[in-house]
Amino acid sequence: MDKQSHKIHVIGAGISGLIAATVLEKNGFYPVIIEATDRVGGRVKTDIVDSYQLDHGFQVLLTAYPAAQKYLNLESLELQKFLPGASIFKNGKQEIIGDPLRDSSLLFSTLFARIGTFKDKLKILKLNSKLKKKTISEIFSDKEQSTLSYLMDLGFSFRMIDDFFTPFFSGIFLENKLETSSRMFEFVYKMFGEGHATLPKGGIEEIPKQLLNKLKNTTFKYKTQVSSVIDGEIELYKGQKIKSDFTIITTEPSKLIKNLKNQSTEWQSCDTLYFETENRTIRKPIIGLITKHNSLINNIFYHTSLETSLKPDKELLSVTVVDNQNLSGKMLIDCVQKELKQNCGIITSKFIKHYRIPMSLPKLKELQYEMTPSETCLSESIYLAGDLQLNGSLNAAMIAGERAAQGVIESLKK
Repeated sequence: MDKQSHKIHVIGAGISGLIAATVLEKNGFYPVIIEATDRVGGRVKTDIVDSYQLDHGFQVLLTAYPAAQKYLNLESLELQKFLPGASIFKNGKQEIIGDPLRDSSLLFSTLFARIGTFKDKLKILKLNSKLKKKTISEIFSDKEQSTLSYLMDLGFSFRMIDDFFTPFFSGIFLENKLETSSRMFEFVYKMFGEGHATLPKGGIEEIPKQLLNKLKNTTFKYKTQVSSVIDGEIELYKGQKIKSDFTIITTEPSKLIKNLKNQSTEWQSCDTLYFETENRTIRKPIIGLITKHNSLINNIFYHTSLETSLKPDKELLSVTVVDNQNLSGKMLIDCVQKELKQNCGIITSKFIKHYRIPMSLPKLKELQYEMTPSETCLSESIYLAGDLQLNGSLNAAMIAGERAAQGVIESLKK
């Protein structure tokens, strides 16, 4: 088999597409990646603005992700670690809670924090222990329920759910009713417990950049938009048609394939706003949560509490808004600044940039961790990848990319 002669195209240069190309290259193939934007990364990108590193949305890399450990050189990413906890703003006061078994500096603040009850804190320790013993396959084969009903079944008080679980996991799931599957809750909670939440020193885009730098035999077509895909052919928006023996689609497939038009995925959206401040209200590298009902702000984080490649003179604050309440533009910025002052005592010196991210996470039911290579096959020569095939995570994007590439390779072997 002349592996170089096979025309294998990957649509989308996000994490899933880069992993698919990695697997294809390792098996001797020369894939072509078609990407609509000017660079790799997909939703995992970082811009440099006014000497600040601005990630497209507040994102972290969980070092316990099995696929990340397999495909990334974590050491060379120069990962900066968050403390395992949160700073909670409630009634004008700041309370810090966390896992004192993983960081002893959080012991006293956690014990004396007026967040939840003492019973709640014992239940958290019990949950930690339970999920350490539970395997990932057990988590994804367990019954599904909403995260909210799961927490209520465990006996957590409404106070604990309102003050900690809702603001913390709303920022991860990008929905504030905790309707997301309990499988995702258990998986994410387990990953937080077994590793660290981190950010690369150079920003989140260092992850796709590292994957890109490892590719040697992959051709990239940037600023190239695909309008449709059929077996054996890719049509571009300019009308050009490309012959393709195999096509791996890592983006939303319903926009590209005619018979999938009624099967489009729903997406969670969010807004991330960046501000410059003179100083940090949260001194430690820890996320800040707002407990107030109907608050626009879900979480805040001082990116300059971690070491970054750039050395700005002032502090960089990101604000995540899960539900923008139909506000946009200057109105949203003004309301966020007002809430920062009222709820956190934070006065911003300068607004830097606003990212509206309409397709942040796929809304999925019956979440899965794994799939077989054959399950990625849509037709004779079209394969599907991307996190929307499994669950909304960086880990899932990597697994789906790997499986789709393996599906193509298996088909060629036959």
